[in-house]
Amino acid sequence: MQIRDLPYPDPGDPDVRSGPRFLIWLGRNQLRGQLKSMSWGLLHQCSLAGLPPTVGLAVQAVVDRSGSRLAWSGGLIAVLGVLIALGDTMLHRTAVTNWITAAARVQQLLARKTAELGSALTRRVAAGEVVAVSTGDVEKIGWFVEALSRFAAAAAALVLICVGLILYLPSLGILVTLAMPLLALAVLPLLPRATRRADLQREKAGKATELASDTVAGLRVLRGIGGEELFLDRYRRASQEVRKAAVHSARMWSLISAIQVLLPGVLLISLVVYGATLARDGRIGVGQLVTVYSAATLLLFPLRHFEEIAMAYSFSRPSAKRAVRVLSLHRTAQPSTVDATPTGDLYDPVTGLLAPAGLFTAVVCGDPDEAGRLAERLGGHAHEEADANANAGTDENASKDSTGGAENNGRDSTGAVDAEPELPSVLLGGVPLDELPLDSARTAVLVQDKDPVLLSGTLRELLDVPSSGRVSAEDALSAAQCGDVLDSLAQASVATDGDPMTTRITERGRSLSGGQRQRLALARSLVTDPEALILDEPTSAVDSHTEARVAAGVKALRQGRTTVAFASSPLLLDLADRVVLVHRGTVVAVGAHRELLQSDPRYRAVVTRETDDEITVPAAQGAVRTIEEIEERA
Repeated sequence: MQIRDLPYPDPGDPDVRSGPRFLIWLGRNQLRGQLKSMSWGLLHQCSLAGLPPTVGLAVQAVVDRSGSRLAWSGGLIAVLGVLIALGDTMLHRTAVTNWITAAARVQQLLARKTAELGSALTRRVAAGEVVAVSTGDVEKIGWFVEALSRFAAAAAALVLICVGLILYLPSLGILVTLAMPLLALAVLPLLPRATRRADLQREKAGKATELASDTVAGLRVLRGIGGEELFLDRYRRASQEVRKAAVHSARMWSLISAIQVLLPGVLLISLVVYGATLARDGRIGVGQLVTVYSAATLLLFPLRHFEEIAMAYSFSRPSAKRAVRVLSLHRTAQPSTVDATPTGDLYDPVTGLLAPAGLFTAVVCGDPDEAGRLAERLGGHAHEEADANANAGTDENASKDSTGGAENNGRDSTGAVDAEPELPSVLLGGVPLDELPLDSARTAVLVQDKDPVLLSGTLRELLDVPSSGRVSAEDALSAAQCGDVLDSLAQASVATDGDPMTTRITERGRSLSGGQRQRLALARSLVTDPEALILDEPTSAVDSHTEARVAAGVKALRQGRTTVAFASSPLLLDLADRVVLVHRGTVVAVGAHRELLQSDPRYRAVVTRETDDEITVPAAQGAVRTIEEIEERA
């Protein structure tokens, strides 16, 4: 695979049993590139190894006053120089290609997993961890794949050079050969400790960055409440912790660097002293001493690759473990083959919520968090607790395996995962959403959550989303009452000649107000025109006048399509075809808004926002009662 051929048509099915197994799988899939890089590496290393004997021949030719041998040695050195340049160039080219293609493979795997899990991913793994895996961790994993071929070539060259030195001059060759393992393994005991210190530094740096981002994002609020100095002190303390961790980590790496300089220096000094003694006694020639000394000096170059592969593995192993944690997640049910996107009623068997096909259904929940979870369930996204149970054995097993523990952790003696039974899936037209192919499920049901994200780009790019084609961008913007948003966008940029569709929107729509962002996100959802559209508090950031017009516009545009809106606003509820009250995870009342206001005190308490002291009942049934008493009577 060349860089120009990326992306991969299929990145493959990774081995996610543990971090080391994932690295082995990745290296095996890069085998062709590894062999190519190793071949160029061998050419480079062997050409370097040919320099010492050639230089030794040239020195001996000068001592013997042989012009022909000197000329022959000079020509051979020139040829070796060309081979060294060619091998080094192609080794770097192929090794970097291995790095980039391996990183691209991991990123494709992560992107595929992200698309598969959707919003469930950030409920099961922190969003910051996903970002860290797809950026810094991918680079470290790619570094290990790149260093692997360099290490293989260096190891082969090291063995060949040591064998050649023993055959050429046993008295000095044995000394060099015995010293090589010591030099190669001397720093290995220090690497785990250095890696832990480096990981601690990155962790503290990440927390400091997160604190800085939160402070900048909420700067306007902090200024309003006078909390700038408080957060500045917090960031100052976090920054000092990062500095201390960096110094602590640098001390260990400086010790490793010192050892890497000290031990080879001791070897070369010992070699020169012993070799000079042998040359003075006439047991070896001057040319032989120069040859062995030059070979020992060049051996230090492939030794660096031993240290590099050890460092690369130390850094890439925890990175691979984090990547495995993401890649081992899966949907709660395996999709089955369904030919077409189903249509019909949207039904949740857990809560008993039914949204009839083609109607505008409003859902009222006293708990906003419960509303958010139910909205995600209706979109086919499993609840986080069910997701965690479904993957408990996988995550624990990966964690234990990465630390050398038993691989059966989280499983019984038969290998089964100790997970609780999964909740039944939401049905669309009688078909479970979990059994639909992912593309069909995303096309059939779309969920817009409480805080939708607007990506940076022009308004036209924002509304250029996969859709049925039946709803135009103009109709969607009109239904979402975005007229004032278009006017402000048209005035914001002179370069676009007043066309709001070509005006750029900043990241997350920070240049817009909360209500404007919410209406643009609603327009984007309306453009997609899914079979069932789930809206979680779609008008919470707009005034009551705009809210009424938005609700009427959505209902008119979605005529004949299933729409579910989670809200507690009387203006929106009054326009709904039917209203459903959900309390503690169960549907407890269904009807029209005005009927429920009169007949159900729990509904009235949520919609009118009455307090416990304001909820009363007829005198014949007693005096004031709390919501809990009303629930018990109901």
